[in-house]
Amino acid sequence: MSTARLSFDDLYSAIQRLDPGELERFVARVIALHAQRSAPHLSARETELLQTINRGLPPAGHQRYEELMERRRRETLTPAEHQELLQLTEEAERLQAERVEALAELARLRGLPLASVVEQLGLAPGSHA
Repeated sequence: MSTARLSFDDLYSAIQRLDPGELERFVARVIALHAQRSAPHLSARETELLQTINRGLPPAGHQRYEELMERRRRETLTPAEHQELLQLTEEAERLQAERVEALAELARLRGLPLASVVEQLGLAPGSHA
C-alpha cells in the first residue's frame, strides 16, 4: 500500500487556505509535535505546560472576537456586544497570562532562559490570541 505525500509547497498552500480557527488548531498541533520530536521524553509536568502554552480561545470564541472587533472598528457595536467583547478580551488575556506563566515554568524546568524556550517552541513573542 503506497502512502501519498504532499510536497512542502502543496502543504503550505493548503495551510494558507485554513480559516483563523483551523490555523490556530493546526499551529498548536505542529508545535506540540515539534516539542514531542525535539524532546520525546517529556515529563508529565512538561506535557501539561505545553498544553497550557498551546491553549487559546476556542475557534468559535476567536471568530466571535474577530467579528466583534470588526463591529467596533466600524462603530456598530451594541452595548451588549461591547460587554461580550470585554468578556472575550478578558478570557484571552487570562489565557495569555497562563501561557506566559507556563513558559516561565518550562524554562525553569529546563534550566534555560525564557527566550531560548520561546525559540525552541517556534513561538513569536506576543503570538497566540
